[in-house]
Amino acid sequence: MDLQGERLIPASVQRTWDALNDPETLKACIPGCESVTRTGDNTFESVVAVKIGPVSARFKGRLEMTNVEAPRAYTINFDGQGGAAGFGKGSADVSLAAEGDSTRLTFAAKAQVGGKMAQIGSRLVDATAQKLTEQFFTAFEEHLRPPAADTGEAAPASAPPASSGIPMWVWIAGGAVVLAVLYFATR
Repeated sequence: MDLQGERLIPASVQRTWDALNDPETLKACIPGCESVTRTGDNTFESVVAVKIGPVSARFKGRLEMTNVEAPRAYTINFDGQGGAAGFGKGSADVSLAAEGDSTRLTFAAKAQVGGKMAQIGSRLVDATAQKLTEQFFTAFEEHLRPPAADTGEAAPASAPPASSGIPMWVWIAGGAVVLAVLYFATR
């Protein structure tokens, strides 16, 4: 599977990078994300629950970040296991570029899936992958969107400290694992 896209994020490159490094922000934005745990300098494990048609599974994914050019780009290598439901593995290149006061986030992922999920129709998998991607970006953009001036509400937390925990690539990789598993499960 090849999955490509881009989104205009309503925040600066640094603020976007920092938010993508905040575990709580990303856990809240990735549909079905249950946890992310650091296992090494550039390696993590994540757990994501997904349902595609009649198949529900919890995928445990291993993620490794390479080619890091903070705060502009990186490559995520991922391998997700869903037990009897199947597996997914692949990589994703992610880049951030300033576009006015916003950030253009571009991604290109390649993945494979197998097992029971590979028996589900590709249209269902494609539709679910698109839905999960849209849900993630909608939630993430909303989190970074400045509050309306007349609401009197506090702005969402801006850039968390660099040592806040899990890098942006881990969250995107977790989402990529889910998307890859969904997409390739039908191939």
